[in-house]
Parts: sequence; structure tokens; C-alpha cells
Amino acid sequence: MTAAAGPGRPLALSMGEPAGIGLDLALKLWTERGRRRLPAFVALGDPAAYADRAALLGLDVPIAEVAPDAAAAVFGERFPVTPVGGRCVGAPGRPDPRDAETVIGAIRLGVELVHGERCAALVTAPIAKAPLMQAGFPHPGHTEYLGALATELWGAPARAVMLLWAEEVAVVPVTVHVPLSAVPGLLTEDDIVETGRILARDLRRRFRIPSPRIAVAGLNPHAGEDGRLGHEDEAIVAPAVRRLRDDGIAATGPHPADTLFHAAARARYDAALCMYHDQALIPVKTLAFDRAVNVTLGLPFVRTSPDHGTAFDISGTGTGSPESLAAALDLATRLSGEPALP
Repeated sequence: MTAAAGPGRPLALSMGEPAGIGLDLALKLWTERGRRRLPAFVALGDPAAYADRAALLGLDVPIAEVAPDAAAAVFGERFPVTPVGGRCVGAPGRPDPRDAETVIGAIRLGVELVHGERCAALVTAPIAKAPLMQAGFPHPGHTEYLGALATELWGAPARAVMLLWAEEVAVVPVTVHVPLSAVPGLLTEDDIVETGRILARDLRRRFRIPSPRIAVAGLNPHAGEDGRLGHEDEAIVAPAVRRLRDDGIAATGPHPADTLFHAAARARYDAALCMYHDQALIPVKTLAFDRAVNVTLGLPFVRTSPDHGTAFDISGTGTGSPESLAAALDLATRLSGEPALP
């Protein structure tokens, strides 16, 4: 586990897809640092891409190419960037696979900086999977790549789990980026149990919840209705819930998902463990679209990200909301124990 954050260490902010909205939001947030309690961060990527986007948006943002250790000192006056890779060629809304080296390199550098305790935590701007895969990137997304980097750098196997967090609700999908038709065949009792254990552990150690309450959603309508609407809930989900309880985890379920997310239900748990992607993400994006944060659990370091995509349709227009990125920076500060700077 990474040591508790000490004074003066910035957050590492990987650039994400340079044709997307991540650059817009980081620059916009920096200009609002006077009225927000914004933690200091160092952007990792192409300094020229940030300068070009600031000019396009009409923002007065002086770019400073710095080593990560110098970022906190300059953050109040200049936007600190540590160069990674070469000159990005993608334009707003038009990604280019040639930028993949910089995008991937920024993520890797961010993890290395946290591993070396030069940065307190990693915050990642959204990536676009298609151009990365066209360039040969072998991972389905951020979460899987971060798990591989954690295993490589810390020397112990790491299973990365995706938590979507907002003040209103926190959710974890057991299966993530797979077709809905594949979910019943992929869902196993062991996967549910392992994901639930990681969720409970990180709610305790990261979120400081002494006895986290986990509500487990059923897979089928009405949680299978005693087998009349599918047998997976009786055969797979319910035994997993019993095993979690045997571990001393306050797990309940399987619950019908359609009644799990109204206000009274949410008051009865700290996080919902869901069986597939949309079952988890629809409620959190409905309740907190601009404020939800993607947190990767199961890692030996803190990683957060805004819970939205690259927004190619509005990239470079200045109309995107920075609230989710601000929430990701704030939560990374909170989870790492780093005092907000400057």
C-alpha cells in the first residue's frame, strides 16, 4: 500500500485523449483556482497540446514545463505540465491513433510517479478506446491497464475494480465492458465474492467506513422471483451474498435492481454491488451526472477519474462542465490524505 500522502506532493493528471474534452476541463478548472479550493496537480502529456487548446478556448493560461516535484510551487501562477511523448496530432473531435503513445505514456508515468511517492494520487482524463486499440493497445480500458501496471510495479497481483461514486450513491459492476448477452455466462459466484471483498476492504481503508454495508443487486427482474425469471440469482448471486456475510461483511441481497436506487433504499447501504455495467451506471449517472467520480479499487494507490467520456462533440468549444473532474481531484485528495494545495 502506498504511504500516506505528505505535504507538497501534487496529484498526477494524465492527459487522456488529446482530441477529447479532458484538456478543456483541466484548463478551465485551473482558471477557476481562485474561487475553488483546487488541489495542485501536474498535467502529464504534451505541453503544446495544452497551449493550443487554451488559445482555441480563449483562456489566458501560461504553460510551465516542469518536473513533477516543482508543480506545486508554480501551480498558483502557471499551469504545470510534465512532457510525455511527442507532439499530439489529433484535433478536437478528431482522434488520431498516432497519439496513443503519449496517451498511454502519460498513464504509465502517472502510476510511476505515485509508486515513487512523487505524486499523491493519479487522476486520469477520459481516453478513447478505439484509437488506442488501432495502435495496438491490448487492454479493454483504463481499469485493466492500471491493474497490470500495479502488478508490474508493486510486484503483487492486483485486481482492479471500478467504483462509481457520488454523494448520492456508490456502485460497483461485477462485469464491466462486455455485451449484455454475455453477462449470464460470465457471472460467477467467485467473481461476485472477490469483487465484494475488494469493495468492502477499500470502503474501510480508503473511505474510512468502519463497517461498510453492501447491497447486492440481482441479475434478473425481481431478482429472479424464486427462479421463475431466471435461476442465476438463486444459483450464483445468493450463495455469493452468504459467503460475503460469512466473511463478516454486511452484505444483503440479491435485491431487485428496480427498487434499489430510490432515496429510502439508498439510505440503507454504503455501496451497491451490481451484476453488469448499465445496471450500475444508469442510476449514478441519473442522480449525479456532472459530479460522479470513477474510482479504481483494488490497487495499491489511489486513482480517480471523471465519470464521463471524451465528449468529442463539444471538445474545443468550452461548453463542457468541469464539475466531475473537480470532484475527481477533490476525492483523490481526500482518499490519499494529501492536503489541498496551494
